[in-house]
Amino acid sequence: MNVKENNQVICALATPAGSGALAIIRIAGEGSIALVDNIFKAKSNKKLADSEANKIIFGEIYDGSEVLDEVLVTVFRAPHSYTGEDAVEISSHGSPYIRQRILQLLTETGGTLALPGEFTQRAFLNGKLDLSQAEAVADLIASSSSASHRMAINQIKGGFSSELHLLREQMLQLISLLELELDFAEEDVDFADRSQLLQLSEDIHNLIKRLSDSFSVGNVIKNGIPVAIVGNTNVGKSTLLNALLNEERAIVSDIAGTTRDTIEDTVNLGGNIFRFIDTAGIRSTDDAIETIGIKRTFDKISKADIVLLITDLSSDFNTFEEYYKQVKGSLHTSATLLILLNKVDVDFEEADKWVEAIKRNVFLDEVLPISAKTGYNLPILIEKLIDIVNRNIVTDSDVIVSNVRHYEALIRAKSAIERAIGGLRGNISNEFIIQDIRECLHYIGEITGDITTDEILGNIFGKFCIGK
Repeated sequence: MNVKENNQVICALATPAGSGALAIIRIAGEGSIALVDNIFKAKSNKKLADSEANKIIFGEIYDGSEVLDEVLVTVFRAPHSYTGEDAVEISSHGSPYIRQRILQLLTETGGTLALPGEFTQRAFLNGKLDLSQAEAVADLIASSSSASHRMAINQIKGGFSSELHLLREQMLQLISLLELELDFAEEDVDFADRSQLLQLSEDIHNLIKRLSDSFSVGNVIKNGIPVAIVGNTNVGKSTLLNALLNEERAIVSDIAGTTRDTIEDTVNLGGNIFRFIDTAGIRSTDDAIETIGIKRTFDKISKADIVLLITDLSSDFNTFEEYYKQVKGSLHTSATLLILLNKVDVDFEEADKWVEAIKRNVFLDEVLPISAKTGYNLPILIEKLIDIVNRNIVTDSDVIVSNVRHYEALIRAKSAIERAIGGLRGNISNEFIIQDIRECLHYIGEITGDITTDEILGNIFGKFCIGK
């Protein structure tokens, strides 16, 4: 449904399906207040059309002469509503039967059931939100951690949009200067020398690059911080995974090579989502299947933000040191490595000697003695994991890109501005440089919705829940 062409009154359940204490039904569009007046009677006998905006009114929903439910009704008047139109919210009891009957009455008297995301789409089309803010609404609904919540709130408040508007202004300024030079080329008038134009282009490039580079952080926040649990066989990797998840997620046995592939699961610790990955034990083996699992282990190590390297009291120290060097060499530059000495409950005195031996030979990484079986020092491990994440936590002022569509547009914009910079450095004609900057401007406009199509809007808002 194209909202620009069809501004019917839409209605939908805004609260989750199923039984509950209360349910909220949202109605929006020109004529929505009059529509609800057809089925609602206030205890004061005052019509909603005559009521003040932003007031809650107590009354009853009627189906003919039958009282269906006692409800609270809130009236919003354009443009001071979520969609920018007249709107009404009915708060009823949460019976599925009552909700269904109210929606049926609304559609029978002229309303139309809303499509997924149609309320937010109308908010975008009516200028209440730009497209990046509208998409952040879906991220806010889906947020499952404090970090992802803060990231979505910041985008809804316009943090990302402000950066994009700054980019747009800088690019328009650059285009204006280049076009002025073209207009007055025969009169030998310089409105800005090449070094100034180049500096402005590089400022634009640096801002786009900063935003696109933040996607790696945003993606982690959205999908969970990857934590690889690695080590040689039978040191307790699967036991640790089960202890951290507080469930029997991985099979535990004394048989070496039990875990032959990676096992992943997520858990919320300290308001952050961690994605723990139990990997195949590192060892020399002729088993073809186990060899594939070990190769995948090192692939997971290279992609993890945190790596927990586990050993235990029964392991050979020289072998551990060899595995340590292999793991250390597979880490990406910003990853954190924690060494865990497991099964210390067997012999605490021997564990102290092991810790000292590791510290003497491994200088840069912390060693934490634990017992995955009994839970010894696991609270300290969890605190350390949370602390690692909090060092780079999203603050209220951080602008982080987490949307794949935004990231792809930024990458294309960056490529276009890089071509413009190359043209400025190579004294290419302004006409070609302007074309590259306009292309960059186009991709930024796709993010905010200044440039869009019905297909793009359908793809974006079709993923929203009905009622939002």
